Amino acid sequence: MKKVTTYLCIILLAYGCKKSENLGSVDNIPGLGGDTWAKGPIDNWVYTNLTKPFNISVKYKWDQFELELNKNLVPPDEGKIVPVMEAVKKVWIDTYIAEAGDVFIKNYCPKFFVLCGSASWNTDGTITLGTAEGGRKIVLYVLNDFRTKAMADYTPSDSNTVKQLFHTIEHEFGHILHQNVLYPEDFKRITPGFYTANWNNVSDRAARRDGFVTAYAMSAPDEDFVEMIAMMLIEGRAGFDKIVNSIPPGTSVNGITQADAIAKLRKKEAMVVAYYKDVWSIDFYSLQTRVRGAVDALIK
Repeated sequence: MKKVTTYLCIILLAYGCKKSENLGSVDNIPGLGGDTWAKGPIDNWVYTNLTKPFNISVKYKWDQFELELNKNLVPPDEGKIVPVMEAVKKVWIDTYIAEAGDVFIKNYCPKFFVLCGSASWNTDGTITLGTAEGGRKIVLYVLNDFRTKAMADYTPSDSNTVKQLFHTIEHEFGHILHQNVLYPEDFKRITPGFYTANWNNVSDRAARRDGFVTAYAMSAPDEDFVEMIAMMLIEGRAGFDKIVNSIPPGTSVNGITQADAIAKLRKKEAMVVAYYKDVWSIDFYSLQTRVRGAVDALIK
């Protein structure tokens, strides 16, 4: 009986292998090399404005394998691709070139952008709006909500989405810079003991009372440093001053006074400015003015 069963399994296995041999051409299986398309106006714009001058490629055709496989995500609206990347060039690339030269941006800019239409929701209720991988690849989410004042359906509230997009880019580029040359260790000693994995349970307002520019800045020193960069650039000098001056009188639940919280943020500001000057020979305040001006041109 055992021999009969063994033979039967072998026969079935052989039959199954034989039946599966003819898979047809993989050229007809989407995602395995069969999905091709002719280059159009979007591809031509990307090549002329990003690929040719900066060796930057943009992937907007849907490929789940470039994203998180366990998330429900939406492809980008192709009508948003050129407006988004044109704005990225004006707000991020052009402003850095004006201050540091095109060799700087060619050397350090990520070479591969992947675009997604929706946000990426995490299990803890937070949202991933962008990621950077090894200084080479940046993934941008929420493209389908991008609207500027030049678009017919723009409303003032859309300015938050626009600012958040550029906040994400400046944040991720900040990581690329400090991964090449680390910021001073003294930065980590400004607010020691306050970094926490539970940052998502803290409001921005509460975080500022302890000397952090955002709640996410409390997640780690590296995030603290690049959140300072992003907020200072996107909000501009007046906007950042407004954030610092919004810290109310009194003491935080962690025992930090208003004066101490303000002093901590100002010390972090000074270290960011010095880092850009000493390491990259960039006048941060001049860059800040350019970036904020470029953002205002899109939303005001």
